[in-house]
Amino acid sequence: MRILFIGDIVAEAGLRTLKAVLPTVKKRLAPDITIANGENVSRGFGMAPPHIKGIFSAGVDVITTGNHVWDKREGFEVIGRDERILRPANFTPGVPGRGWGLYDRGGWRVGVVNLAGRIFMNPAENPFIIAEDAVADLKNNGAKAIFVDFHAEATSEKAAMGHHLDGRVAVVAGTHTHVPTADGRVLPGGTGFISDVGMTGVRDSVIGVEKAPSVKRFMTGMPYMTPSAEGKGTLMGALFEVDERGLCVNVARVEENEP
Repeated sequence: MRILFIGDIVAEAGLRTLKAVLPTVKKRLAPDITIANGENVSRGFGMAPPHIKGIFSAGVDVITTGNHVWDKREGFEVIGRDERILRPANFTPGVPGRGWGLYDRGGWRVGVVNLAGRIFMNPAENPFIIAEDAVADLKNNGAKAIFVDFHAEATSEKAAMGHHLDGRVAVVAGTHTHVPTADGRVLPGGTGFISDVGMTGVRDSVIGVEKAPSVKRFMTGMPYMTPSAEGKGTLMGALFEVDERGLCVNVARVEENEP
């Protein structure tokens, strides 16, 4: 089983890049399932229905999200209805959508879990406890491999989650910072781990937004608007190879520039 995971798709440039390069990437890497974090696709904040449709039409099988998932009210209905879209499982009970799901791909039943961190993030339930519930439920329903998108700010929290689930899930991959990390590896128990896979958007930017207003905000402390960056984009992500045990045997970063 080969799992391709794509980092936060940022604004129109990120979606354009995804559409332009994902077919080539999938042809080369031959993933059995493609997962992408889509919470920033609509001008950097949330997911409007046309942009959700665009992510799926580009070749993504499952969309994960994070703290920006509710930034576009027009997306609430489709998030609540479409089982291919996940929001963090440790959000308040009763909100639209689901935090984990099962997907049959390549002869495997793959479980996907979406969690949000709590350090330097919006309030949420304890992701470590919710992870236990998600993993147990997915395994009880036949998941052969389980993938976890942990949308969190602190690398320490992400590393702790990786070790917490080591040997019980195939992958724990981080999102949210938009900055790819160099710590991709297989943990001792067989779980593939990386703190952050990065973003799909304009690299020549400040995590996907225009440079000048971002610098101005830091220089002055004033809340200047930071529009999404324009320019050529880069798809960032990682490919995880999973064996018959449902554990990871290789982690490889993926980067593909927009033509």
